[in-house]
Amino acid sequence: MTLRDPSDARLLLSLGAALLLAACGRSPVPAAAPAPATTVYSGGDILTMAGREPAYAEALAVRDGKILAVGTRADVDKAVGAGATQVDLAGKTLVPGFIDTHGHMVYFGKNLMDADLVGSADLAELLARLKQHAETVPEGAWIVGFGYKAAGLAENRTPTAAELDQVSATRPVMIVDSSGHLGSANSALLKLAGVTADTPDPEGGNFTRAPGSREPLGPMEETALNAVRSQRPPFTGELADRAMKAGAAEWAKHGQTTAQDCGLGLGNDDIDLVLNAIDKKLLPIDLYVCAKDSITDQVLDAAYGVSRAYAPDETGVAQKLLDKRPDLNKSYINRVRMGGVKYWLDGSLDTAWFTQPYTNNPPGKTGIYSGFQQIPDEVLQAAFDRFWTSDVQLNMHMNGDAAVEQALRAIEAAVVKYGMRDHRPVFIHATYMRPDQIERMKKVGAVPTFLSAGIVTAGDSVLRLWGPERANNAAAANTLEKQGLPWTLSHDAPVTPSPSVLALVDAAVNRRTGSGNVIGPDERVTPYAALGAVTRSAAYQIKEDKTKGTLEAGKLADMVVLSANPLKVDPATIKDIQVLQTLKEGLAVYEAKP
Repeated sequence: MTLRDPSDARLLLSLGAALLLAACGRSPVPAAAPAPATTVYSGGDILTMAGREPAYAEALAVRDGKILAVGTRADVDKAVGAGATQVDLAGKTLVPGFIDTHGHMVYFGKNLMDADLVGSADLAELLARLKQHAETVPEGAWIVGFGYKAAGLAENRTPTAAELDQVSATRPVMIVDSSGHLGSANSALLKLAGVTADTPDPEGGNFTRAPGSREPLGPMEETALNAVRSQRPPFTGELADRAMKAGAAEWAKHGQTTAQDCGLGLGNDDIDLVLNAIDKKLLPIDLYVCAKDSITDQVLDAAYGVSRAYAPDETGVAQKLLDKRPDLNKSYINRVRMGGVKYWLDGSLDTAWFTQPYTNNPPGKTGIYSGFQQIPDEVLQAAFDRFWTSDVQLNMHMNGDAAVEQALRAIEAAVVKYGMRDHRPVFIHATYMRPDQIERMKKVGAVPTFLSAGIVTAGDSVLRLWGPERANNAAAANTLEKQGLPWTLSHDAPVTPSPSVLALVDAAVNRRTGSGNVIGPDERVTPYAALGAVTRSAAYQIKEDKTKGTLEAGKLADMVVLSANPLKVDPATIKDIQVLQTLKEGLAVYEAKP
């Protein structure tokens, strides 16, 4: 059976699952049913986020998953009538649900099933954690760990294959660092993956070789790591359920009512995991998915399956999803929709692609070093030729200005060919953009999403590697804010160990590194601007601003109750505010324990 065989509606639905798309699927209330229950919130700060200046309401009413009324207490009571359930916020703060603009929820959920290597002090501790985890891994599965930092280890390097062989000499062992761009494999995994002295380094990555030879040493980065990682055996059964539910629960814990996995396909079982979640209705919050560029066609086929399952009168092939049913991209099936496709234009902080060399080379890099280009210009241009006039958004990972330039050239060429569109291409990270690039970005309607948490964890490293000019102008949120341009904040979890949204707000407001340095003080923003970046502007970025992002009548009742108002506390303590409750369409999907 092919992916386009209409005889198996369940398979088509699942596949479409991976790619998101159709109507929300909420059943109408039967005519004979009693009037829907209404809940009224009052007694605290209700921050609507509707506008560029703070606006508060005295009360807010929810009915049937949507905001029925918001405003003065008298106006809300009039709209609601008698019999509503009353919720006293008791001085707490109600804000719109947070929206993940760049994260990896599926990947994070899978990592929760792996060894936690975050904070490993040295190789001995890292190996000990892996050995302890290995005892719980069933036969036939890989032993995997995630979250170490080479620079954080006493040895200041990534473990070799020989060292990972101490965990197991016969079973595949793989580790991935906290950025997701660097890792290592043991001898058994290198053999299984077919990586030998004769294996060429893929474009945009490399296998570290033993001194004086071509023999793989174990460490690998970028596309080389992806090539090995993609061969991991799939999660199935209970493990698949647990991974998805655990990821969604962690996102909801941090106030997110819309999650994202931008890069679906890093694992060869990702589509099946999403399919399984759709079939079993596992997700309590929405999930916006971006396909990894290399599996675009698989995801489009999957989406076509959804359209066939939910609209049997549709005929044709996957391409008709774009030609005839662009509306499907704006809605969800069992809380999943496909939003776009992701392309990696460069790498992480020490492999970012610049037009000018690094101020100080990263360890192991010699000569004039400007980072890596990940994909050829013609590949990116072909993507814009294909998707610019569709509702499938192009999300592009970029850290250096050379990568920004590659994206702008492709977009500008598409505008010349096809005219301007409301595409909202996403500049993931957009860590360093030159002033002239910001002007060009404005003209083509791109939306940058800044990894503000990286200022805390990597700001000092950026200052050393990139130099003060690039570091102080990195994540230029205030420059965009002053020009009235849309921008958002994202955590990129598990690159950031926790998908905390309030930590992003805190970092954008304070821009203080782990050592206490303030990098780029002129790019600090107000708490209200930062909060808008994870609510109102975030909804705009993913093209859901008509239903999410602000507390306004008619929008979904996606809301968060906070222990304090981010606008009224010491800005240095925003990250310490607690998420007390997360509500998806009026229903609690997370409640903090007393």
